[in-house]
Amino acid sequence: MKNIIKNLKGEKLENPNYVKPIKLSYNINNKNKTWEAVECFDSVSILLFDKQKEAFLLVKQFRAPVYLNDKKRTFTYELCAGIIDKDKDLVNIAKEEVDEECGYDIPSKKIEKILTFFSNVGVSGSKSTLFFANINDNMKVHKGGGIEDEEIELYFLPLKEVRAFIFDESKTKTSGLILSFYWFFEKYKNYSLI
Repeated sequence: MKNIIKNLKGEKLENPNYVKPIKLSYNINNKNKTWEAVECFDSVSILLFDKQKEAFLLVKQFRAPVYLNDKKRTFTYELCAGIIDKDKDLVNIAKEEVDEECGYDIPSKKIEKILTFFSNVGVSGSKSTLFFANINDNMKVHKGGGIEDEEIELYFLPLKEVRAFIFDESKTKTSGLILSFYWFFEKYKNYSLI
C-alpha cells in the first residue's frame, strides 16, 4: 500500500461526530482534581483465521493520528474493527464489519467472544471487545475494502510469521491485535507461536 500524505493540519473541532473533548472535575481523597478526556464510541474487533491458508487476515489502513505522532508510519496493521454506533448486539456489529472491510459473510454463531478490555485509559477509557472467527474462501462474498471513504487493504499474515511480526517495531500495530494473537496460541495449542 502506498500512501501519499499531503496537507495534514489540525484545527479545533466545532461539532465533532465521533469524539467529544471534555474537562472532568472530581474529588478524590479530599482533593479537587481535573482531567482532560475524550468521550467516544466503544468498539469491536475480530481476529480472522483462514485454516486453509494458515494465515490471519488483517487490515492495513492509514491512521491520521498515528501519522501525526510519527511521520514515518503511513499505515497500520489492525484487526477488522468498527465502532459501536448502532443499537445491535456486538456479535452482529462485528459480523457487519467483517462484511464491509473484508468481504466475508460469517455466520453469527461462528463468531466467538475473546474478551472485553479498556483502551486509551488516560484519554477516553473506551471499551474494546475482541472476537474470533475462522474464515474460508466459501465465505467470501465481495472484495471488501470498507465503505464510503474508507481505504482498507486486506493483508494475510502467515502463521509462521506471527512471532516476528509481533516484535517487529517497524510494523505499526495495536495492542488488541497482539493480545488476540496470544489468545489464539493459548487456546489452539496445536498451533505454536513459532
